Amino acid sequence: MSELTQARGSAGRPGFGPARAFTAAVVGIVLITAAGGVFSWSGDEETVNTETAILAGGCFWGMEGLLRDLDGVVDTEVGYAADKNNKKTEPAEAIRIVFDPEQISYEEILRFYFKMHDPTTRNRQGNDRGAEYRSAIFVLNKDQLRLAEKVRNEVDASGFWKKPVVTEINDAGKFRVAAEHHQDYLEKNPGGYTCHFVRGE
Repeated sequence: MSELTQARGSAGRPGFGPARAFTAAVVGIVLITAAGGVFSWSGDEETVNTETAILAGGCFWGMEGLLRDLDGVVDTEVGYAADKNNKKTEPAEAIRIVFDPEQISYEEILRFYFKMHDPTTRNRQGNDRGAEYRSAIFVLNKDQLRLAEKVRNEVDASGFWKKPVVTEINDAGKFRVAAEHHQDYLEKNPGGYTCHFVRGE
């Protein structure tokens, strides 16, 4: 998985690969605001085609800290994901991931996800306990459902984890964005709390 964990540089954004060739033309464009101020726009977040994944696996600070640096991830946002078909269960701390499928696939993200958190602990991750810290994949379409079930079953059968995988697979309901101080938390607070790390690297 080493090729997946390639850092995106000090700015925390992916480098320009072939899929981003069209963005190169806009790098360095300077825009003038209505108020007369000036700011630079790199164009990094503009892609021809992006997809979205929503994953929960404990405190979203640590999840974002690892997932945001995968090569091919365009943007991340932490918040609270709800199960579309179960209104009684409280939303889970989750991360919404926008990625370029020409650089990284949904399946590759899932395989990394199953290494960066413990999917065998129900309603718990590290010292954090409660339904909001459960392991869950919130799928957005039938293809994501198929891949989520495939990867979960393969991980469970592989013996990588000594206990059964209990990760839920749910249809994505509403995603409520967390307050700004939660976004990019470990970049703002390098010594901040996290219970996430990559196993088997």
